[in-house]
Amino acid sequence: MDLLKKISSWANGLTELGVSVIALGVVLEVLFKGVNIPFWHEVSVVDNIMGILAGLSGAGLLGLVGAFVLYHILKNKNI
Repeated sequence: MDLLKKISSWANGLTELGVSVIALGVVLEVLFKGVNIPFWHEVSVVDNIMGILAGLSGAGLLGLVGAFVLYHILKNKNI
């Protein structure tokens, strides 16, 4: 049981780190619009998020349900 708690804690930490990096990417792209960010050359977080949202909207009801489930999972984790 102790091992499962450690793995769960590790996974939660990685999830929080990932959400923080995504938020940082969005903020940097907004601040430096049109300018290449020195350490963020080939990545466009905003374009990737827009692509995901377009894919969810193309999936119809299934995509909406998936987005709803992900939202509530992240909301309940207090990230």
